[in-house]
Amino acid sequence: MDTHVTPTTPTVTPGEGARGAELAPVTASQRINSVDIIRGVALLGILLINIVCLGLPNPAYHDPTAAGGATGLNLRVWEINSLFFEGTMRALFSMLFGAGVILLTGRLEKRGGGVEVADIYYRRTIWLLVFGIIHGYVLLFPREILYDYGLMGLFLFPFRKSPPKWLILASVLLMFGGTALNIKASHGLDKLHNKAQEAQAAKDQGSTLTKEQKGNLARWERRLKVDKPSQEALGERIKDHHKGYFGVARALVGVNTRVQSRYAYRNDPWDILSMMLLGMALFQLGVFQAKLKPWQYGLMVLLGYGIGIPINLWEIATIEGGDFSVLAFSDSWRTYLIGRFFVAFGHIGVIMLFCQWGGLSFLRKGFAAVGRMALTNYIMQTVICNLIFLGFGVGLYGKLQRYELYYVVFGVWAFQLIASPIWLKYFRFGPLEWAWRSLTYKKLQPFR
Repeated sequence: MDTHVTPTTPTVTPGEGARGAELAPVTASQRINSVDIIRGVALLGILLINIVCLGLPNPAYHDPTAAGGATGLNLRVWEINSLFFEGTMRALFSMLFGAGVILLTGRLEKRGGGVEVADIYYRRTIWLLVFGIIHGYVLLFPREILYDYGLMGLFLFPFRKSPPKWLILASVLLMFGGTALNIKASHGLDKLHNKAQEAQAAKDQGSTLTKEQKGNLARWERRLKVDKPSQEALGERIKDHHKGYFGVARALVGVNTRVQSRYAYRNDPWDILSMMLLGMALFQLGVFQAKLKPWQYGLMVLLGYGIGIPINLWEIATIEGGDFSVLAFSDSWRTYLIGRFFVAFGHIGVIMLFCQWGGLSFLRKGFAAVGRMALTNYIMQTVICNLIFLGFGVGLYGKLQRYELYYVVFGVWAFQLIASPIWLKYFRFGPLEWAWRSLTYKKLQPFR
């Protein structure tokens, strides 16, 4: 969620920084508007997915049969999100983070920064890790992502000057490596299911199970307990979220610990790091700066949606055809990384065509303002939704149907699209952007 851009006329203050240049955050006049717009769109779009884990118990995030309704309008909402938004908004953010590495380090190095550039970059990234920990454990977001960006961001600095072709190759290799692991995991789950069925059949016939059979049956039952919890278990999770602040915090410790440890190391290299590297390449090629010709962005749309949407439709059909079973979801993950990449690629083309178009300037300004305050707005979404859903607020957690969650989404969108431009009339940064920059540069930054 970086907001640095390459300056056109860098400010130089003799006597400060390397070679007499002050190493400081970007000014408003040095920003790239298209980068802010795509960041703003991604920030608002990611709430379409996050709202589910903020308002409904897991595993409703991916499985509509768990909670929130799986028929009629509720099912349509799940299908639309699965087709266009699941994973794609995260992919856009990851690409923009990678682009931000080039923006930040390139700007500082042009000002004569030496080792200080690495100091600033890694200090900034480590503070993002800290913000992620606070966001998950203190502000109570159950599927925190800032920590993952900070973790994967630690690997990017050495690749900031790599040619685009090598960055793209590395991204593709990571993506297909993750796909291979997902296919292997899916095959492994199929085998476990078959062995568990054999063990259960033997048990039903009164046979004494071997140690291996008992282990297979226990492993399958544990998997079902996680992916297909009972109504009693879901009720307990809802009840936990209707407690006071410290009760909710205790309930979420285990979730955030898993997300920021086992889940992060299993998925982040293929899901996040691959897109960060690709974002570095796309920025070098001028894609995010709206420098390509309209027909080139149109081709991105055709290729992205033409390949990605059929893949995602196959995944949806696989899940629904398998009656939302554990095995059906596992099968759909075989192509997840590929499908969501191509749809995200199509999104980039659409957004950049929108940036080049002269109409709806008020909306472009709104998206850009939201993007300039992306960190503040991202955290704000969590705070607002927690006050609406959790027990120390209005207490609507687990009470709304899936489609009703989007009344909250549209309300938050309207607020942020209106409030962000107003705030930036009076202040240089969002409050959290200001704090992040001050911590990064070890100096209080101008705010008004």
